Amino acid sequence: MLMRTDPFRELDRLAQQVLGTPARPAVMPMDAWREGDKFVVEFDLPGIDKDSLDLDIERNVLTVHAERPDREDGREMLAAERPRGVFSRQLFLGDNLDTHAIEASYENGVLRVSLPVAERAKPRKIQVSGPASDKQAIDA
Repeated sequence: MLMRTDPFRELDRLAQQVLGTPARPAVMPMDAWREGDKFVVEFDLPGIDKDSLDLDIERNVLTVHAERPDREDGREMLAAERPRGVFSRQLFLGDNLDTHAIEASYENGVLRVSLPVAERAKPRKIQVSGPASDKQAIDA
């Protein structure tokens, strides 16, 4: 049986998933690291209006939405390389983070989200008692 296939169809589908499409860009690069008792995540969102940013948390999933609107009609574009449209990214957070104390700021095109470690997840000392008053501390 002879089948007609397009060898570039799968490559095109993969490129759309990774790079997005003009209607749904997939670009929201991020860095994440730990600073003491908190985790910090920074998203690069140049040219995004602060009012278009939307952060939601539900069941330990942080969702970041942003929008870069289309250019005004009537312009003759010579180059259009910056993606436009709605950007969205989800981070799955562990149970060791305090989702009630998340802080976010946006400055110079960078969205910075601080996620503190929950008190219950921080290391602590536990007192061990013996038959008499011989108590000693054990690091947990």
